[in-house]
Amino acid sequence: MSSRDLAELEARVRRDLALISYPELRWLSPVRGPDGEKVLDVLIVGGGQGGQALSFKLKLERIDNHLVIDRGPAGAEGPWRTFGRMKTLRTWKTVTGPDLGIPSLTYQSWFEAQHGAEAFVCLNKIARESWSDYLHWLRRVLALPVEVGTELLGLEPHGALLRVRVKDAAGEREILARHVVLAHGIEASGRWTMPAFVERLPAGVRAHAADAIDFAALAGRRVAVLGAGASAFDNAATALEAGAEVHLFCRRPELQRVQPYKWLSFPAFFRHLGDLDDATRWKFMNYVLSLREALPVETWDRVSSHAAFHLHTGAPWLDARSDGAGAIVVTPGGEHRFDFVICGTGFDVDLGLRPELAAVAPHVRAWRDAYAPPAGQDNARLERYPYLGPGFELLERAPGTASWLGRIRLFNFGSTLSFGPSGSSINGMKFAVPRLVEGLTRDLFRAEVDRLWQGLTAYDTPEFPTRFARDR
Repeated sequence: MSSRDLAELEARVRRDLALISYPELRWLSPVRGPDGEKVLDVLIVGGGQGGQALSFKLKLERIDNHLVIDRGPAGAEGPWRTFGRMKTLRTWKTVTGPDLGIPSLTYQSWFEAQHGAEAFVCLNKIARESWSDYLHWLRRVLALPVEVGTELLGLEPHGALLRVRVKDAAGEREILARHVVLAHGIEASGRWTMPAFVERLPAGVRAHAADAIDFAALAGRRVAVLGAGASAFDNAATALEAGAEVHLFCRRPELQRVQPYKWLSFPAFFRHLGDLDDATRWKFMNYVLSLREALPVETWDRVSSHAAFHLHTGAPWLDARSDGAGAIVVTPGGEHRFDFVICGTGFDVDLGLRPELAAVAPHVRAWRDAYAPPAGQDNARLERYPYLGPGFELLERAPGTASWLGRIRLFNFGSTLSFGPSGSSINGMKFAVPRLVEGLTRDLFRAEVDRLWQGLTAYDTPEFPTRFARDR
């Protein structure tokens, strides 16, 4: 690794940012709370890749009075070093997003500065730990205002502001903000799910794929995995590599082998799906989200290379019970005993399941409140997704009852039905981040237009002196 080349890259980053810095005017005035407290213009909840990209864009828009908070300790933001158990990202190695279109800030530039251009040519896909390191480099080189170890507890209106309760190592405190962006993780619009009969099993014999799991303890054990998505296979692979015998169960007769996200990965889809009518958005995303995602070939090879891997298709779990030391799983083909079971069964989007949004969720407009799909396109799972405004803002379920919701924006998987891959997608980030921040700058500008008018009419700085140049 070359520290000199990395230092040269960072110098190029500083120059690139200087070259695009015009105009530099800080146009927002400080706002104080009812008792003179400091008020943030924007609070971003979530310091992963989405929260960081939003923070960077706000800085480019000269909105410096913002803060990013993340509940994880430093290094544990996002899934990359926690429950993400894939070897590599599932996207192309040339993927961009957090760089917001600045070449010196891309992953490729960062990687090549340390390992050389030839090493990037030989790279297949980006290792997830390497992506995490890259994100932390971005945070440092861009001097983003990220505060780790700070958890969101609650959010409610406070006059013309939003009052946010948070908890950190020092205890609980309140933050006042004009706008809040919720970008705190893939599950932050609902919860990870597993069948109720699995959830009733003793905690020592079952886990969700997003839980912390002691895989080393599974060596020599029989492990069952429910689910056919990439995360289910990632957990199966990790258990196999730890020395377990793994049986993966899928309710469908065949595995999903087509990846619809590869088809839709073009600029117009990312940028303009959110501009289409409700019927078209629902039709596209109902199809995509019903297909789910296919796992990449690397993941398939990772599990299927093990003799201890067993695949059961057309085998939904009908029930499960504890036998005191493990679990008995019931399928249409009979009963199976395992020492440990893992559910890679995804998550449900439902803001009402989030305790930190208890004061918010009852007022939020969902897709079921806005659109009734035609026969054959019904989807009870998708109708609970929040129905977002054009700038990712929450909307009122009943007009005129909670206008303050417009100051809260959602940037995670809950935005998928309204905008397609966006808040939880690296691919869609370069299109979604500018759209969301444009909505923020629009609303902040409108709120300050009277003060800005006063500033314009009071502006009297002359461009030249009254004395002739020949006399000076």
